[in-house]
Amino acid sequence: MTERNPWALYDALIDPIPPDLKADEVIAGEFWTYVRSGDRVGLAMNLARVHNTETRPRLLPESSQALAGMPLRELAAAAKSWNFAEASLGVAAINAFWNSPEHEQVGRALLGEGGGAFGAWRDTVRGKKVAVIGHFMHLEKTLGGICDLSILEKRPGPGDYPDSACEFILPGADFIFATAVTVINKTLPRLLELSRPQGLILAGPTVPLAPPLFDFGVRDLQGLVIRDPDLCREVINGKDQCATIVDAGKRVSIPTWRG
Repeated sequence: MTERNPWALYDALIDPIPPDLKADEVIAGEFWTYVRSGDRVGLAMNLARVHNTETRPRLLPESSQALAGMPLRELAAAAKSWNFAEASLGVAAINAFWNSPEHEQVGRALLGEGGGAFGAWRDTVRGKKVAVIGHFMHLEKTLGGICDLSILEKRPGPGDYPDSACEFILPGADFIFATAVTVINKTLPRLLELSRPQGLILAGPTVPLAPPLFDFGVRDLQGLVIRDPDLCREVINGKDQCATIVDAGKRVSIPTWRG
């Protein structure tokens, strides 16, 4: 019996990054991390600051200035870190590579209509059992009245299930959505195991638009491609409080199958 490699998913995201790409700019904002490599920009939620914890000691320098100029693949490898601030930077570096129009599938997706993940699947999930990992904004308004909806959340609010309920709820769900924060906190590999055979839909600005994820049971990548790096930077730094991260880019979908 072949021993399971829990890091295989991360290696599939990191290894294709060319060694000559550099992380030209790194920002750790209050809620988002930002990594730019040339014209490529990647985002990830700054999980440690959101949860006000640094967890394990860092492996890399804390200063963003010290990180700028290092190989993008090396910074992306920090996605494996158990320090979630560092892992957030690693996932942002991964996204700087994958969430780029230079990739054919991303370029094609940018030509289509943008939209939220739950709107795209609204008709398909009608009348079905739907589990969502992460309490997305406006989720109840979008899906609450049309399906049997279960929301799982690490910090559950009224009506939510605690995230530990995933072991019981996911195997019986017809459709499963998850925030890509699960890449940062390392829960995604187990969630994908629990989501077989129906597959899992990753949603949100932290999603790597990386086709290798399809090999692990992801069925749709609903992410964000940054089109206006200057606006993105201003939002992260709090200089533009009228705009949001989504205003700096375009939502795109890269599905394997839908139905």
